[in-house]
Amino acid sequence: MSATSTDVSRTKAWVMAARPQTLPAAIAPIVVGTGLAVHDGVFAALPALFALLGAALIQVGTNFANDYYDAVQGADTEEREGFTRVTASGLISAPEVKRAMYLTFLVAVVVGTYLVYVGGVPILVVGVLSVLSGIAYTGGPYPLGYHGLGDVFVFVFFGFVAVVGTYYVQAASVLSGAFPLWIPPGTLTTAAVVASLPIAAISTNILVVNNLRDRREDARTGKRTLVVRFGSLFGRVQYVALFALAYAVPLYLFSTPAFGLPVLLPLLSLPLAALVTRTVLQEESGDALNPALEQNGKTLALYAVLAAVGFAL
Repeated sequence: MSATSTDVSRTKAWVMAARPQTLPAAIAPIVVGTGLAVHDGVFAALPALFALLGAALIQVGTNFANDYYDAVQGADTEEREGFTRVTASGLISAPEVKRAMYLTFLVAVVVGTYLVYVGGVPILVVGVLSVLSGIAYTGGPYPLGYHGLGDVFVFVFFGFVAVVGTYYVQAASVLSGAFPLWIPPGTLTTAAVVASLPIAAISTNILVVNNLRDRREDARTGKRTLVVRFGSLFGRVQYVALFALAYAVPLYLFSTPAFGLPVLLPLLSLPLAALVTRTVLQEESGDALNPALEQNGKTLALYAVLAAVGFAL
């Protein structure tokens, strides 16, 4: 599963630890939230930019946390079929990865101070919970990912919170004064909540593919994901159901008076979603599911761009 330290340069090892291929899950909700802000006339460039930076840093910090905690807790073994983990493979020492995790989250907090200034107490609460959850996903006394709660974490924080939060900070900067103590009128809309659901669903599907691929190793090492608890069939049904949710949302929005035909643009990504779904339903090996992970990320990115353009138009 792993490369040796003689095969991989130091720089490449840190890139592997950061896992830039996961960044679509961080960027997609910012794109969608910003597109909706344009539609509603509350677009604000600086809050959108800081939201993007904060989301990317939290994603990378969470990746460092997963790499570190999975290694020290014995969840990454030689039988792992996924991408190389730098701590378990010895490419970077555990203390170094742990320091990188805390440093990345610290930078995310610094970036977040501007968003707190704009969004006030609600963003302060959300920011703290996001950082703590990023660590608690695989670390702490009750790792979320080890108890079947990883799917909930991704759905909530990389979908609902990220999209709604992106919309909120832009709307708050336009409609409210600095550091509101509560949610100002017009900054939290039903449309933003609904728009978050497809991003939440497709982001969660990335984790579902990961859990299907790693189900045997996870079962051996005590990582009780939903796939381990309920089986591969459950994971595949979950995967299809989440995609169904994602593609039902544009149809719902089109049926409302606030949106027109362009809101259906995300349906253009349906062939790519169908292609990766066929792979997930038919394949079990890491050699097949690793590319499916990347295809799922591309589907998420394409869906987000099309949704944002549809909202803006």
